[in-house]
Amino acid sequence: MDVSRQQAAAGDDAKEAAERGPRARTRRLMLETATRLMQAGVTPSVSEVAEAAEVSRATAYRYFPSQAALVHAVVDEGLGPILTWQSASKDPQRRVAELFDTAMPRIEAFEATFKAALKLSLDQWAQRQAGTLGGEPQFTRGHRVQLLKDAIAPLKGQLPPREFKRLAQALSMMFGVEVLIVLKDIWGLDSRGMRSVAQWAAGVLVRAAMAEAVLEGEGLAPVAAAK
Repeated sequence: MDVSRQQAAAGDDAKEAAERGPRARTRRLMLETATRLMQAGVTPSVSEVAEAAEVSRATAYRYFPSQAALVHAVVDEGLGPILTWQSASKDPQRRVAELFDTAMPRIEAFEATFKAALKLSLDQWAQRQAGTLGGEPQFTRGHRVQLLKDAIAPLKGQLPPREFKRLAQALSMMFGVEVLIVLKDIWGLDSRGMRSVAQWAAGVLVRAAMAEAVLEGEGLAPVAAAK
């Protein structure tokens, strides 16, 4: 995503502030209805949310012109405080641990919502492959990119840009609803076990990147297999 999570959150706040009275209540009703449906495992269309919320389709589409826009708004609601996460620590390992401590319980609480959003993303991919997506706007995901870059920000001066980006990319495999799918659904771990493995893996990645940076500084780093 080109827009930062802080800018996105600020934009949402400004939009909410601009919509007072009945307009704000209608938008909130639609978001709450869509969230309820997604928490039940459904990826609703705008029309389905309008029907469930007893709002006219014309009104619903004024707020959310596409399913992608609707689901994106619900996902942002689910992410909540994760979007404005910050850390005062200068230690990248601690910052990553703090991010995971903040994010993973929230992701679990809205697990069904994020899985429904993931389903939409996969469905759209399949439709693009088949050439049947048409003019439907693409549902985009990517909040984790800026979050993880922020978490490892103290390493910007220690790691070359390519290695910094590679670390953020590697950490992204340990962060998000996909981790729940792998560790809970496939491995059968409970919440505590899932979080422990995710935190451990993230810590290993950060320490490995830091150790490699030291070795590179001393001219002792092994040649990377692929960059």
